[in-house]
Amino acid sequence: MVLNNYRKEDKVLLAVDCIIFGFYQEELKILLVQRDFEPAKGEWSLIGGFLKKEEDLDIAATRILNHLTGLNNVYMEQVHSYSKLDRDPEERTISVTYFALIDIAHHCKDLLKQNPIKWFDLKDFPELIFDHNDMVQDALTSLRNRVGTKPIGFELLPEKFTMRQLQKLYEAILDTELDKRNFINKFNSFDLLTKLKEKDMSSSKKGAFLFEFDEDKYQKKVEEGFCFKI
Repeated sequence: MVLNNYRKEDKVLLAVDCIIFGFYQEELKILLVQRDFEPAKGEWSLIGGFLKKEEDLDIAATRILNHLTGLNNVYMEQVHSYSKLDRDPEERTISVTYFALIDIAHHCKDLLKQNPIKWFDLKDFPELIFDHNDMVQDALTSLRNRVGTKPIGFELLPEKFTMRQLQKLYEAILDTELDKRNFINKFNSFDLLTKLKEKDMSSSKKGAFLFEFDEDKYQKKVEEGFCFKI
């Protein structure tokens, strides 16, 4: 008879917490939920949940995100794990974090009414429960590193965007002012944007041309050895 040696090992909970970034009115945003249960009822938290037996981490993160945003096919990336003994006062819980990128314009606004969730400016959001503030900072560092080597920033923009919107997005993520001419020249050198005949007329009478990111061209360039680097 073969003994199950796993039975004598300690059991711990495994949580998945999502740091959800958005971009609106030239500001980087974060989506938070107000807890409706103890511990820390009424306080603000990242959107999270627990891993189910039949799931892997990626599937759990997708389920949790979809439940509170109604969105599928969202760009997500695993960031870090957190395992301090006292990080959750209720139960020994290890958490694995993901950052997700959402075009706020496509986020279901009805869900904001149905759930105690809200978008906050990343530079001005409330104190979060447990170690969630550390999670946000680690996710932001990971996002900043990633946008310098992969064009994931376009996940935060509408399908059609202006060069100003693109520059303001990168400035918001990197938290630094970028030279307009150098920025435009850099992206033009990538040859990944399609300039449209349409214009955005909301900012001036003259308007600004709209662009689209060519995902197919990017993937083909990567296969040929292209390296995206800001």
